[in-house]
Amino acid sequence: MAIAKAERLMNLALCLLGTRRPLSKRELRESIEAYLEAGSDDSFNRMFERDKDDLRELGLVIETVENLDGEVGYLARRDSNRLPPITLDAEEAAALGLAAKVWQQARLAGAASGALQKLRAAGLPEDVDPYGSHGALEPHIPVHEAAFEPLMLACRDRRPVVFDYRKANAAQPGTRHVEPWALECWRGHWYLAGWDRDRAAERVFRLSRITGKVRARAGKYTAEVPDVVTVRETVAGWAGEITDRSALIRLRSGAGYPLRAKAVSVRELGDGWDELEIPYGHGLDALLVEFGPDVVVVEPAELRADVVDRLRAVAKG
Repeated sequence: MAIAKAERLMNLALCLLGTRRPLSKRELRESIEAYLEAGSDDSFNRMFERDKDDLRELGLVIETVENLDGEVGYLARRDSNRLPPITLDAEEAAALGLAAKVWQQARLAGAASGALQKLRAAGLPEDVDPYGSHGALEPHIPVHEAAFEPLMLACRDRRPVVFDYRKANAAQPGTRHVEPWALECWRGHWYLAGWDRDRAAERVFRLSRITGKVRARAGKYTAEVPDVVTVRETVAGWAGEITDRSALIRLRSGAGYPLRAKAVSVRELGDGWDELEIPYGHGLDALLVEFGPDVVVVEPAELRADVVDRLRAVAKG
């Protein structure tokens, strides 16, 4: 059975690499003997989808193209599936080997092991053991979200996806149609950057807020993928950690220790109040509201207005 499957995968790969135009499922079925022997259309479809996914897992870039009649075809362009010769010095190979060790702790353990074998062939010295103990600290990337693997594959294959996403301030999740660009880990959480088709804008999604399964969709991207995707900078900006200005607030003495920890300067005013200069970034108004009557915003005016609006909304229930 293993030999038969390997032969079927090889035949499918050769068909996709050897064609100059996209081949439909019907044409592929007529070209590969194992598909002709499939008992029914459903049996063939299941076999073909598994084989296509297996080839993508092995690194073959398979494009999905829809013609003017709406028929879907497949091909693997040679220029997209050719790599230049790879040479590594000892330091480069060791660094990549260490990266393979990181992924041993995640859902890509199998892929990391396969990558290590390729590194050995490319020049990783035999005396370098990336899985061995090199000290008290061990690199570790946590990946607990079920959405990580399908999104990682979608980013690699440039496949649009659909998933249900619950925003931080929403009671129910909403459906998102996204063209995924990149995944990045920031402070223990994984984030996806991509093009939100419904909102026609770039968006960043936290994987832990994705509910249900990530479903892949056929078709090409409608938006251009940027050369550099700044996931961390975007998330840090929304978290208020990227700031280019300051705010001046008055804080009751003995209160608001999280605000005091952020303060650039603190000045005692007397009568039980202090004046603080703190970095002003996205989300600061929501943080200040948490301290209620212990905080008074002095400037800027727009921050004071935002805090007042939030307090009024809370008062109205």
